[in-house]
Amino acid sequence: MEVYLIPIAVCGIIGLIFAVLLSIASRVFEVKLDPTVDKVLSALPGANCGACGFPGCEGLANAIAKGEAPVNTCPVGGATCAGKIAAILGVDAGSAEKMVANVLCQGDCDKTKIKYDYKGIESCSFASQISGGPKSCEFGCVGCASCVKACPFDAIEMINGVAHVLKEKCKSCKICVGTCPKKIIEMVPYKSKVFVKCKNTNMGKKVKEACGIGCIGCKICVKNCPKDTIAFENNLAHIVYEGCINCTICAQKCPTKAIHAENLKPKPAAPKPAAPKAEVPKAEAPKAEAPKADVAKVDAPKAEAPKVEAPAKEAETANKEA
Repeated sequence: MEVYLIPIAVCGIIGLIFAVLLSIASRVFEVKLDPTVDKVLSALPGANCGACGFPGCEGLANAIAKGEAPVNTCPVGGATCAGKIAAILGVDAGSAEKMVANVLCQGDCDKTKIKYDYKGIESCSFASQISGGPKSCEFGCVGCASCVKACPFDAIEMINGVAHVLKEKCKSCKICVGTCPKKIIEMVPYKSKVFVKCKNTNMGKKVKEACGIGCIGCKICVKNCPKDTIAFENNLAHIVYEGCINCTICAQKCPTKAIHAENLKPKPAAPKPAAPKAEVPKAEAPKAEAPKADVAKVDAPKAEAPKVEAPAKEAETANKEA
């Protein structure tokens, strides 16, 4: 019996010693968690997209709780999230302009030519390595929908070979910006309505050969902007969104329609000059024929010729009287 009791007792004593040591160590090396971090973390959307620049929402929550990041750092949560965090920390939420992604390309299948029929992996990165992509413009959207697949909020759709961002669904996570191999997706202010939707830096002639709706570098938009908010660099116009008033003059003046304005109604076509009306002769009213008066025919009596007696008879009468 002792053979079994002694090992059991030894193991029990050793376990007790280790338990005491672990208890002491847990108190010595205890890391006190800030309850504020949990509160801030609960206010964050939990997307863990990394758009804020921190390793997930927990990393951002720690930074905000320590004062290393402003309360409006999360682009996905926006003003609502910033307000909740500000209420938790008892600070001012501040104001941050909402940014959304925008695809700066209009070179769809109708505006560009197809150089070859791509049959490889449905990835923009792979397709762009073969002669710059299947489209004639090597600067535009490849059309393999890599950004559509990467967007966690279903805020991007493909229309006729070009990606389009649904700004109402966009959460500013910037995942699509890093996914695009052509770097044609940029973050723009939500309130902006006018965009230069072209990234082709070639000269005008080459641009026209590649795409029917690209920027040809004519600078007409630069000359007509009333606020001087259009810059020109590398044969390409750029809108300075900070000063843009969305007047849409540049979009109206652009000869190739490379500048796109949201909700811009096309000017109504000028009415065609009316052809001179040929003078139609006035139709004369038909003359009413007066009823012919029935003239009563009066049979005039025939004039009788006076009877002239022959002279022989007159002579006989005279002889008898004698």
